[in-house]
Amino acid sequence: MKSKLRRFLSAQADRATHIAAKLAVRPLFAAVRRFDRIRASDAVGALMRRLGPWLPEHKTGRANLAAAFPEKSPAEIEAILAGVWDNLGRVAIEFAHLDRFTTGDPLNLPYVAYDADNIARYRQLRDGGQPALLFTAHLANWEVPAVIAAAFGLDAMIVYRRPNIGAVADAVISARSVTMGTLVPTRFDTPIRLARGLEQGRHVAMLVDQHDTKGVEVTFFGRKCRANPLIAMLARQLECPIHGVHMIRLPEGKFRGEMTDAIAPVRDADGRIDVQGTMQAITAIVEGWVREHPEQWLWLHRRWR
Repeated sequence: MKSKLRRFLSAQADRATHIAAKLAVRPLFAAVRRFDRIRASDAVGALMRRLGPWLPEHKTGRANLAAAFPEKSPAEIEAILAGVWDNLGRVAIEFAHLDRFTTGDPLNLPYVAYDADNIARYRQLRDGGQPALLFTAHLANWEVPAVIAAAFGLDAMIVYRRPNIGAVADAVISARSVTMGTLVPTRFDTPIRLARGLEQGRHVAMLVDQHDTKGVEVTFFGRKCRANPLIAMLARQLECPIHGVHMIRLPEGKFRGEMTDAIAPVRDADGRIDVQGTMQAITAIVEGWVREHPEQWLWLHRRWR
């Protein structure tokens, strides 16, 4: 009887949380869109610089940075963390404005700059007739690469993790669906859906810098962790080229976008793509990005377990 009561109360609590979130999230998104994006992101970034150190995630970020950069002083680590919180506050504001990033010519955007080499890579992916695998990381604003890809006309499938709170997930999906390609949630059948898309000539994009309990072991900043091997498994199955894409945050609300050349996957003695070795190669590229701009990566999550 007590067990049934607990389940009933838990279900009611979940339902109440969903309703409360639904009532709060959509009006909040609408309110944020009424403000100038740059001014609002400046204000919220400054707020998060003050608020962040009081949150429990700050301790996680400090420990991660101290282990990754043992040569840095406590003051340097705190300075990086201040930038991390600033960046996260800006991402929150920018999320409500994603559809406004690509107004106008996608090759000459006011807030996202690409040099000639990167524009050529995007055009090759779009017009080359060959499917490709794209990876990114939680750097600067990690939502923007998918928005830019859609603006360039890439037919892409975007892998994402659905937020736990249903109302938040609905708002997130709604914001993404009007600016990105086909959204593919992580489920048991996701690899099959992605493989079929690649076979049809579509591109597949995903984040690769999160912990995966069942993933392959890789080394990141000299420490062992686990990475989801999905992108390397798809490359092994279909022999698709792999490219890394990421944003670099610049002053005045601007970004610089970069795409790597096709990455040579690691192969075994039989010439087939080695999944673990290829994931290590991808992880090393992400580490290089993070070392270049450590204040723009999300050090607050538990990448190492």
